[in-house]
Amino acid sequence: MAIVEFIGDLPVQDPPEEEFSAADLTWTKFGTAEHHDDAALIPYDRVDEFIIGEGSNLECPTRFHIERGRKRKMGSLKEYKDDEYLEYRMYWCSFGPENYGEGGSILPSRRYRLNTRNRAARPQSMRGCTCNFVVKRLYARPSLALIIYHERRHVNKSGFVCHGPLDRDAIGPGAKTVPYICNEIQQQTMSMIYLGIPEENILEKHIEGIQRYCGSNAKVNSLASQYVHKLGMIIKRSTHELDLDDQASIRMWVERNKKSIFIYQDTSEKDSFILGIQTEWQLQQMIRFGHCSLIAADSTFGIKRLKYPLCTLLVFDSRQHALPVAWVITRSFAKPDVSKWMKALLDRARSVEPGWKINGFLIDDAAAETDPIRDIFCCPILFSLWRVRRSWLRNIVKKCNNIEVQREIFKRLGNIVYGIWGGNGTLGALEELTQDFVDQTAFMEYFKSSWVPKIEMWLSTMRSLPLASQEASGAIEAYHVKMKVKLFDDSHLGALQRVDWLVHKLTTELHSSYWLDRYADECDSFQNVKEEYIASTSWHRALQIPDSAVSLDDKDHLYAKVLSQKDSSTVHLVWNPGSEFSFCDCAWSMQGNLCKHIIKVNMICESRQGYQPSMSFQSFKELLMSLLKKPMDDSVALDQSMAWTMQMFDQIRKLVEVTSSNDIGTVVNNLPLQWVSKKGRTGVGKPSTSLALPSGSIDTNRAAAARKKNRKRKRLSRLR
Repeated sequence: MAIVEFIGDLPVQDPPEEEFSAADLTWTKFGTAEHHDDAALIPYDRVDEFIIGEGSNLECPTRFHIERGRKRKMGSLKEYKDDEYLEYRMYWCSFGPENYGEGGSILPSRRYRLNTRNRAARPQSMRGCTCNFVVKRLYARPSLALIIYHERRHVNKSGFVCHGPLDRDAIGPGAKTVPYICNEIQQQTMSMIYLGIPEENILEKHIEGIQRYCGSNAKVNSLASQYVHKLGMIIKRSTHELDLDDQASIRMWVERNKKSIFIYQDTSEKDSFILGIQTEWQLQQMIRFGHCSLIAADSTFGIKRLKYPLCTLLVFDSRQHALPVAWVITRSFAKPDVSKWMKALLDRARSVEPGWKINGFLIDDAAAETDPIRDIFCCPILFSLWRVRRSWLRNIVKKCNNIEVQREIFKRLGNIVYGIWGGNGTLGALEELTQDFVDQTAFMEYFKSSWVPKIEMWLSTMRSLPLASQEASGAIEAYHVKMKVKLFDDSHLGALQRVDWLVHKLTTELHSSYWLDRYADECDSFQNVKEEYIASTSWHRALQIPDSAVSLDDKDHLYAKVLSQKDSSTVHLVWNPGSEFSFCDCAWSMQGNLCKHIIKVNMICESRQGYQPSMSFQSFKELLMSLLKKPMDDSVALDQSMAWTMQMFDQIRKLVEVTSSNDIGTVVNNLPLQWVSKKGRTGVGKPSTSLALPSGSIDTNRAAAARKKNRKRKRLSRLR
């Protein structure tokens, strides 16, 4: 917004309403580049109507009092500027300015008594509101008044709404009778509100929760209804714009939510913007599901549409669904910046669980820095194909009209990827692909510009790193699709270039959605939510398809047929079965996703001869074979390779035995016995079992008992 330095450039506004407020005026930045405020020019005789309308704000109803004022006589100035005043008055919200809240200072009380007859009783009225504006009756144009708003929001110095219906702390005089609401009940209620569940259903679940603590009565139900209604109103009226300037808004959000931040680095000449978000619940889930397990990264979401790309760190929960446990918003992928936020995340986890570690880190971008992962997390790195597969398939379907051409191009691209293990040369395969499909100009132009310059880097990464399974890839893709639906809604397209909007969406709607999914699954409640959560990945949907619904082309292995479970008259064709680059004609697959039909066909092909193994298994096989290719004369290296191989073989054998067994008791019975020595009971706080005591030990025991008694008294005094 341009800054206006002369009052003559401001238009005179005269709204038709009898009473009007700041929302009815168009505000202009007035002042200099170093210091400017929102300003508007109105007729002087309408100032009182503006003040009345401004105090009638539904979200923050208030009254404005004159904090200070000055007057001049006409003709007292021989020389004057266009903004000199004839009358000057500063109006301040009557809910301030005594207590500025957490992080702010305290102004002394006013030196004169205010008429509090029509205001809330003090000290409740001293809420620290900083909303104030100045009205200048212009010396050069006495019929006009210049309104300069210093702070239009009714917030304290910490940026919190400090009075009115949106004030979270404005409980009222009946606070002692409010029923106990734990964090779990509050998070459940907030999650349901964010997801758009009707208020009647939210109130029913909320009352069920608080009745576990305080029983059932009409008073509790009434207060619960008020709480749910007020919380819903706060959430619906809340906004991501804490300030008109996006950067200032983010600083305010960070100041408010320090417990949910594990790293924050503001933009400067030397440093790039980095914001790492992790709520306390996400930290708990990362420690729970990430310890001695895997962490995956959806690394470059919104790189073309958002102001800053979003990287999500995921763990796999008890159902192997991808669960977001941290968000990193930054444009920098440089090694020092990546190391900063990774180290901060690991330190945060180990501050709660000192022995926390992970067994593997999944990446989906060949250009990602791997050295910080190895140096900080000290774990192997795996590569997931889901992003490559999705990008190729989406553009093939979008840019090629013939379905036969679509499946053939996709198959040929899959052959290029499979060729990293002893296949034909990449350049020769690409040249042959270009010649065979020269008539598909739209796709070939895209592929040559976007992939040919960097395909060798991607194939080299696939060759050097172990490849992740289809189950893991499908789980990451399911999260990506869900987040895309939440963020790229048509109604929010105008806010994509604001970081505060992205943070608001992540920490409210997306966080609440996954919290409620986990809560429904673990507590066996919200059956509809639980069923949708279980079936949210293609892998779990594929498990619901019976083997009898799949028929294979055992002669040429060209295709497979999958009978639809919803409509028995519909049959889906899966071409190139057994490959990660299979092509299905269902609607979900045609959007670029890994569908349940492909996964089910590949499950069956694993046990059939004549079909190529999955890329993850082929990668695992190549890794084992590389251990056996050590030269015989290097005996120490050979011994190490054999030891690693046997260790992995033993772990895999145990894992297969546990997962394939129907009775865990048989597995336990087959475990080898381990004899351990029985630990002796500690003697702290226990009477001695010896019958005879040495003569000098009696005084020693009395002194020890006295010390214990003193320690007990000290503990009790601290509790008091």
